[in-house]
Amino acid sequence: MAERIVIIDGQGGGLGRQLVSELKKALPELQLTAVGTNSLATAAMLKAGADHCATGENAVLVAARQAGYILGPLGIVIADALLGEITPAMAVAVAQSPAKKILLPVNQCGNLVVGVADSSYGKLIAEAVEALRQSCTGEGC
Repeated sequence: MAERIVIIDGQGGGLGRQLVSELKKALPELQLTAVGTNSLATAAMLKAGADHCATGENAVLVAARQAGYILGPLGIVIADALLGEITPAMAVAVAQSPAKKILLPVNQCGNLVVGVADSSYGKLIAEAVEALRQSCTGEGC
């Protein structure tokens, strides 16, 4: 059975949209589930080509339980991140999920990650796509 690939994003969904788009180009055989913390983020990821979409706190909780891989900004494991869109329950669900997490170190919304280069979204997304590709090749997605 294929691993479930879940992309979680909030606010305007720009990062999630770019992740979905680049993953679909690089690994078109993967089924992507996009979960937005709000309907705008979900719509952006759906428009980018996500195969399945859902919105809200409960959708994050369910997706985190079922995921083989979770991709998104680092804030999805920090309560009150993304300007408050990440609830404590969402952060715990993602952090405690047995899924492999590929988190992009986005230095916004009061959370600064030191020790990593300040990279553009494009570079971070390319690195995330490659990390998933390498992990899927070794274990199969």
